[in-house]
Amino acid sequence: MDDVLDEWSTAILRWKMEEAEENTHSRQKIRCSFLGSPCFCFNQVVRRRDIALKIKEVSEKVDDIAKERAKYGFDLYKATDELQRRPTRTSTSFVDESSVIGRDGEKKTVLSKLVGESSQEARDVDVISLVGLGGIGKSTLAQLAFNDAEVTAHFEKKIWVWVSESITGKRLLLVLDDVWTENHEQWEKLKPSLTGCARGSRILVTTRKDAVATMMGTTHRINIEKLSDEICRSIFNHVAFQERSEDERERLTDIGDKIANKCKGLPLAAKVLGGLMQSKRTREEWERVLSSELWRLDEVDRDQVERRIFLPLLLSYYDLHYVVRRCFLYCAMFPKDYEMGKYELVKMWIAQGYLKETSGGDMELVGEQYFQVLAARSFFQDFETDEGEGMKFKMHDIVHDFAQYMTKNECLTVDVNTLREATVDTSIERVRHLSMMLSEETSFPKSIHKAKGLRSLLIDTRDPSLGAALPDLFKHLTCIRLLNLSGSSIKEIPNEVWKLIHLRHLNLAYCRELVSLPETMCDLCNLQSLDVTWCHCLKELPKAIGKLIKLRHLRIYASGVAFIPKGIERITCLRTLDVFTVCGGGENESKAANLRELKNLNHIGGSLNIQNLGGGKEDASDAAEAQLKNKKRLLRLLLDFNHNQDNGILIEALRPPSDLESLIIRGYGGLDLPNWMMTLTRLQVLTLRICENVEVLPPLGRLPNLESLLLISLKVRRLDGGFLGIEKDENASINEGEIARVTAFPKLKTLSFWHLKEVEERRCQHNFNTHYATTSRVENYELPVAESSTRLCFGSAPTDI
Repeated sequence: MDDVLDEWSTAILRWKMEEAEENTHSRQKIRCSFLGSPCFCFNQVVRRRDIALKIKEVSEKVDDIAKERAKYGFDLYKATDELQRRPTRTSTSFVDESSVIGRDGEKKTVLSKLVGESSQEARDVDVISLVGLGGIGKSTLAQLAFNDAEVTAHFEKKIWVWVSESITGKRLLLVLDDVWTENHEQWEKLKPSLTGCARGSRILVTTRKDAVATMMGTTHRINIEKLSDEICRSIFNHVAFQERSEDERERLTDIGDKIANKCKGLPLAAKVLGGLMQSKRTREEWERVLSSELWRLDEVDRDQVERRIFLPLLLSYYDLHYVVRRCFLYCAMFPKDYEMGKYELVKMWIAQGYLKETSGGDMELVGEQYFQVLAARSFFQDFETDEGEGMKFKMHDIVHDFAQYMTKNECLTVDVNTLREATVDTSIERVRHLSMMLSEETSFPKSIHKAKGLRSLLIDTRDPSLGAALPDLFKHLTCIRLLNLSGSSIKEIPNEVWKLIHLRHLNLAYCRELVSLPETMCDLCNLQSLDVTWCHCLKELPKAIGKLIKLRHLRIYASGVAFIPKGIERITCLRTLDVFTVCGGGENESKAANLRELKNLNHIGGSLNIQNLGGGKEDASDAAEAQLKNKKRLLRLLLDFNHNQDNGILIEALRPPSDLESLIIRGYGGLDLPNWMMTLTRLQVLTLRICENVEVLPPLGRLPNLESLLLISLKVRRLDGGFLGIEKDENASINEGEIARVTAFPKLKTLSFWHLKEVEERRCQHNFNTHYATTSRVENYELPVAESSTRLCFGSAPTDI
């Protein structure tokens, strides 16, 4: 039904856009309605009829469903709207994993096998296998051992995943996590590469299968047993009673102990149930979970030991808002151990229509709330901060199994290296979301054309034949809303891409051989996200990109794109524009957008790099028209000047919003830094690089939230009280031995000076003595800061800054 309605709304949108374009070129403005216009051409009438028939068919199906519901007395299920009832936790609160409880004995055993003497003197490498049920904590135990200080000191090299560096002659610890294959030939292929390791090397394996441990020739087998009920209760309480009062704990502990006893000794189950109970405030809610009918499934399914962990997951899953459930199940399309990015996943949810804008914020903000709910329930793990994606994370393999179990044939991961074409044929028709991994030798399977209802397609391959397969792919899979070809070796996107009328999300990142994008891409009027980052060979975006009026995210960082095409000002719902390159004149000047076209793009947030400033014909009036100060969501700004000339008026006109958190100015040729710099009271990171005419710095010490300051290749002569923001009378008091009333840089953590060759001032006091060298290297350097942990860096600047 969604596809039919989407096709209808797309047809209307296209017609309105075509009409608007015609009106701009005609003298007489023609006004007509979509349904009654005499200028409506025949093919549009045919399309209207086809869509009407499809809507009628869908309507009949909905009527049948309503009759079935009435016949069997089904009630509409109202899930707990956790997002409205409970304040969403901040992203940092769920990143901190609870301390591991109840595995001290197993950890000592593993450590003794890793750093102890080899049990077989003739062997260079011992194999230690951790064997146990899914969710019992094998990977966590392996991580504890891997990061242990004694293990780090014992081994010269530790490898969690395969690396290309030489390991010959080195004592090695290699961790193979979650091994499933019992194929002895694959193990025999790996063994020769480890024969050159030094004596005392170890391989630590985690697996659920006894046969795997035997096949790998295990030297030491450690069976990971279930935890006791007491320890499970401790894990459960640690999660469930976070930020609870003692009164609540006393009132709910007896029920909580009974719930925790249902964890069957599995720590993952304890964490999941604890995450579920975090949002339950009343005793009645806790009793309802304890008496849930879902626990009876354990009696029905006793033979499926591995699936007993699914019961806590089921309880937590069904307690979610139905939209959050859809968002979680969507993750079943990714391969196991797949590293996901938070922002990318939220954009995928938006592409599928799972998220709607609310009065409280954009779809992206709603998606982040949903993400935090799932993370708090332990559906996600292994969080790592990432500036580009906000956060990287994974799913536990048991949680991934559960998601695939719940989606049945809707989400599918296909490894064509190990799967026969016939298997793809039999399972593909009902699939809606598909991930495919192909080797370079494997040709693209045409059987995918049978997946007529496919909405998401992620292809991971370096197969050079993929490009030739795309035209047919676009012809058959017209319902696709998300297409991820990142990292592939395609050289171009075929013209047939216009057939993907439902496409919302197109990821071409790291397609390093991609040369061009077709103009027909601009007919994708539903496109919301386009990513061509790291596409080095791509020099231009389609010139009619302004037609993509629903585009919310345009990422071109580290691509070869030399300019932004004219018409960008029409995309007023744009949320991400990571790079805006000012055209430097020449043949592209007539096609390139001017800075003033940023004026109405006030939803732009996150990071914005404005490149080649001063390299074109833009002037201060153009920069002022951009009105950067009105882009309140902008957090990080890079102003990159191309010519070392006095651009003082230009930089003053580029005043950013006052809430900016990070500012980089590079290649600026003016004498003075902009006056607006000291108004950025929330600034946390400031980098001034190759501003070679700047001799005097403003009182940066007065920036109250600055945490990192990096100065590279400036002509600064003095770093004195003026730089620190200390008034003259305060300097006088300090010289008399009194305590200063002002602390410079109250939150500074990192201070880096590189290539300050002109520094003359040799001494400045502010509760300390500071010594400056007149060379390019500053030594014996201290600053008055509120935190003693401030890190100082000196010397030659690294090339990647």
